[in-house]
Amino acid sequence: MSADQAAALIPHGATIGMSGFTGAGYPKLVPAALARRIEAMHALGDNFKVSVWTGASTAPELDGALAKVDGIEMRLPYQSDPVCREKINAGRMEYIDIHLSHVAQYVWFGFLGKLNVAVVEVTAIKPDGSLVPASSIGNNKTWLDQADMVILEVNAHHDLRLEGMHDVYYGTHVPPHRQPIPLISVGDRMGETTLRCNPDKIVAIVETNLPDRNTSFAPADEVSQAIAGHILEFLDHEVRKGRLPESLLPLQSGVGNVANAVMAGLQAGRFEGLTAFTEVLQDGMLQLLHSGKMLHASATALSLSRDAQAEFVDNLEFYRQRIVLRPQEMSNHPELVRRLGVIAMNGMIEADIYGNVNSTHIGGTAIMNGIGGSGDFARNAFLSFFMTPSVAKAGAISCIVPMVNHVDHTEHDVQVIVTEQGIADLRGLSPKQRARVLIDNCAHPGFRPALDDYFNRALRESPGKHTPHIIDEALIFLRGRGISA
Repeated sequence: MSADQAAALIPHGATIGMSGFTGAGYPKLVPAALARRIEAMHALGDNFKVSVWTGASTAPELDGALAKVDGIEMRLPYQSDPVCREKINAGRMEYIDIHLSHVAQYVWFGFLGKLNVAVVEVTAIKPDGSLVPASSIGNNKTWLDQADMVILEVNAHHDLRLEGMHDVYYGTHVPPHRQPIPLISVGDRMGETTLRCNPDKIVAIVETNLPDRNTSFAPADEVSQAIAGHILEFLDHEVRKGRLPESLLPLQSGVGNVANAVMAGLQAGRFEGLTAFTEVLQDGMLQLLHSGKMLHASATALSLSRDAQAEFVDNLEFYRQRIVLRPQEMSNHPELVRRLGVIAMNGMIEADIYGNVNSTHIGGTAIMNGIGGSGDFARNAFLSFFMTPSVAKAGAISCIVPMVNHVDHTEHDVQVIVTEQGIADLRGLSPKQRARVLIDNCAHPGFRPALDDYFNRALRESPGKHTPHIIDEALIFLRGRGISA
């Protein structure tokens, strides 16, 4: 049927599980059709709204279209759409920011309520009724299992040779009957290449032929290259110290230019036999696979530029032997992250002098995007980096502050902080020792005197000397002295 006919089947107040993860594998037509329907209903005085669950961020055709017509009552677990962000921060859309590894299990546990509808993009429907996933898996397995009714978008734009790249693990989801996950190395396959779906639940099939939203990356600037250089030098140091093998350990990196700059540095560096256990596979990792520097990569989604997407399709048979796409409950699973010994590299908005990290909020009250999978990896990684330029807003704001205005990752989960100024290895340091290392190595020179002054007076005046703070002074820094992001 048409997208409009399919959208007409979705009732007011429904909770919808949409496919999609960082602009890959999201439904292209049904969300826009649903937005048109909502807009028409609002014109008639009907306050039609739905709640939307996804894998992570999607695209303007989904998040943006539904947010623009005030059609979303509740959104989870991660978003990066500017219209969504505006509505959330204006109090016109409810938003739950959840660790990505928690979403599927919370749905299975019944913590989030009933999932009414799944709208899932697939590459193909096989004769036996199984579904070939598209360019991401995300939470699709759980949506198809848990939803009362299913709408499929079958997208002919996806290459049929994607079949075989996916590894969908159907284990036991609910305690006390869970079994150990049988994955030993990054390239292992432990599940099925297709998704299962009860055909009795499928109420609509919509055919499409549309591309994913290709991610454009600006060329790495001096700041990104400097951050990447510090990380690569640190990894080399760890190898020489015997704390890392010559081939490193599985890599995870967040989305963005700094992450791609790190991958470019690895491409030019001495490390061989690399692997990746991550959420999203970007251009940099694709290049490492192409060159042979990286042997295997495990993720839940592809997030490629237009040129990298063309390279991927031209050499799909090659990449299908080296890339595994898994449900995000596996790609982000804390036990797997810890057991495989992942090296995690994630961005942040700001860090305080004691190593607490804010990766989600501006000014303490306004959401930027969300925590995503950074917490899944940071707390469980063998080695965890958080990265940011030392300043924001053209140098007006320091990203190293006395006290973060929102804490996503506590000092207990943060090992290494990196800016273009340098690297702060916080392992084995007390709070006061961390402060000295962070200020000296990561803060911008223009802000070091103010941070030094605060820290030195806190050492003298703080009632407690373990994590010295002058609380009123910290709040002044946050509000009025141009230090906080």
